[in-house]
Amino acid sequence: MVRGEGTRLTDSKGRKYYDGISSWWCVNLGHSRSEIVNAIAEQALRLQHSITGGLSHDRVIELAGKLVEITPGGLDRVYFASDGASAVEASIRVAIQYWWNTGRPEKKNILSLEGGYHGDTLGAVGLGFLSKFHAPVEHVVNRSKQAPSPHCFHCPYGKEPHSCSIDCFAPMEKLVEENAETTAAVIAEPICQGASGIRIYPAEYISKLRKLCTDNHVLLILDEIAVGFGRTGEMFASDLACVSPDILIVGKSLTGGYLPMSAAVTTEEIYDSFRNDGTRDRTFYHGHTFSGNPLASAAACAAIDVFRNDRVLQSNSVTAALLGEAFAGFGSIPGIHGSAVKGWISALEITSEAGGADAAAEAALYAMKNGLLIRPLGPVLYLWPPLVTTQGEMKEMLCIFEDSLLSVLK
Repeated sequence: MVRGEGTRLTDSKGRKYYDGISSWWCVNLGHSRSEIVNAIAEQALRLQHSITGGLSHDRVIELAGKLVEITPGGLDRVYFASDGASAVEASIRVAIQYWWNTGRPEKKNILSLEGGYHGDTLGAVGLGFLSKFHAPVEHVVNRSKQAPSPHCFHCPYGKEPHSCSIDCFAPMEKLVEENAETTAAVIAEPICQGASGIRIYPAEYISKLRKLCTDNHVLLILDEIAVGFGRTGEMFASDLACVSPDILIVGKSLTGGYLPMSAAVTTEEIYDSFRNDGTRDRTFYHGHTFSGNPLASAAACAAIDVFRNDRVLQSNSVTAALLGEAFAGFGSIPGIHGSAVKGWISALEITSEAGGADAAAEAALYAMKNGLLIRPLGPVLYLWPPLVTTQGEMKEMLCIFEDSLLSVLK
């Protein structure tokens, strides 16, 4: 690929493709957005880098303020990192050290969901081990205790959306209650588990998890690296569940997807526990060279302004409805096990009888030849387009997607 503009990518031979996956779920505002590009260029002329260890700079201070304004209530302090996995690692350390700081060092374990994905560093792999990706390092990874994920395409309780009573929450409830005394935090991807197959699940699960963690004195970490910044139809997936976590992790589209940057946003109470009390050193000795760097900070400030002010984003519900209607129809095609949509996230699963993962890969190849870039996850095909996609562009993407699907389900 040599160029990106709006919803499209252009390759070295001049062929254009709709970016149906927002370049790995991060370019929510589309490519070559002038506000972000100009902010990066202007920042590059005056300050390219300055560390945030013992120092600061104006753009990262501005960015922290903007993040506090848009994240769920009660999240008032920001730690910046370089990428999603780095922010996950920082959040784990914050959670564990918080309990150490407050005299509960036995609370040192992290609980998670099966099928979760939180990055490819070894600590993050331990929280969301996926055999397909991580089998070669299983023998050196510290695996977390996990509850079964709320897998609505294959509900173990045989429920349908209209009859769902969140029975799948019971194993998580049992896991937390039995391990509360030694657990620092629970981490989860709210509303949608991405890498395990775009597993969309009810917001009520996260509402219940918030109450469970509060009742058992366990921190709640919500990983919104993929689902934040408008992807679910709200600014954050946490907003759909009407909850505020103890630590919120963001990344990917924080800078519009233009530069690597992530952040962990937490509470004043957790932040205050790291203040030195004169008896022992509570400093958070964790940082990266490019954490909160000026160029990425400038990009992120510009991106947040677009998310908050852009009229396209404020009126894109009609376009999102086209996505929902189409996938509801796809779900009734013979050979499709099920389909689901939440905001600007859509997915369907091809049955093993209809070819499963092989058919999905073939459909993706067909789509690319016809101008749409998608990437299947096993038997799951999904469309995750930029939030600035117009109605006309959405119709074209859906047309190619449907043709690709039908080409393998003859």
